[in-house]
Amino acid sequence: MQDFRVKTFLTVCRTLNYTRAAEELHITQPAVPQHIAFLEKEYGAPLFTYRRKRLELTKAGLVLRDALTTMAHDESMLRERIGALASGAAVELRIGLTLTAGEYVASAPLAEYLAAHPEIHATIRSGGTRQLLGMLDAGEIDCAFVEGLFDKSAYAWDTLSSERLLCVCAASHRFAERPQTAEDLLGERLIVREPGSGTRAVLSHALASRNLSIEGFADTLVAESIGVIKVLVAHDLGISFLYEAAVRRELQDGALKEVPLAGPPIQHDIAFIRLRGSVFEPELQALLNALG
Repeated sequence: MQDFRVKTFLTVCRTLNYTRAAEELHITQPAVPQHIAFLEKEYGAPLFTYRRKRLELTKAGLVLRDALTTMAHDESMLRERIGALASGAAVELRIGLTLTAGEYVASAPLAEYLAAHPEIHATIRSGGTRQLLGMLDAGEIDCAFVEGLFDKSAYAWDTLSSERLLCVCAASHRFAERPQTAEDLLGERLIVREPGSGTRAVLSHALASRNLSIEGFADTLVAESIGVIKVLVAHDLGISFLYEAAVRRELQDGALKEVPLAGPPIQHDIAFIRLRGSVFEPELQALLNALG
């Protein structure tokens, strides 16, 4: 069973605020530093420090957070497994999917896997990469398929597939001059995902490697849906950068066309992530192997 002081510690890790942690846990504010002090004495190292009046985890605190997060998640899954065995209910599996990974890469093989395993009762959550990482850390999901950037040292992860990010425009779009490089596109309106989106983060990273930025385009139009972005581009309201898997049909149908650019392609992995050191790693690895 999870110690109540561990619960306090993990809540402070997430909120980085003693008062907010006390409110969430419905305990008195003085009890929070007492719980943290107990764990610091138990492990023989400071777990938090203040820097510029802001609470931060120490290196020891980071190590303990990662280990206890996995242990808390495993305990929750273990309770569900034992409950399922006792009642004969289906096994719960909570999966997170970002938009690109969910709609265009992982959903079809995942559907086949679930059809072949009726003993699994799946709950599928959608969100941006950062949002899903927060759910994973909080134990709200068991694993996630994401296309965004994340700290690879903080999670167990594998590559599901590697996808190209293409520049696309309407089939009828006419450039003043045929673009050769990303720099030649800066006079265009860029239709892009919202901040926090994995696709936007990958694009920002790729542009930065070329000393460019999203803000450097003549105009931007933000849309939170890949489907909406494709419609906007098809109606010649701007150009966009989207994963090839997301626009394959539109390219084949002629609704969109690729804008070929010189230089190395923008390539990024769709990653399957979960908490490190979980006792359920073999089960999650089997899921990945079945989808691969």
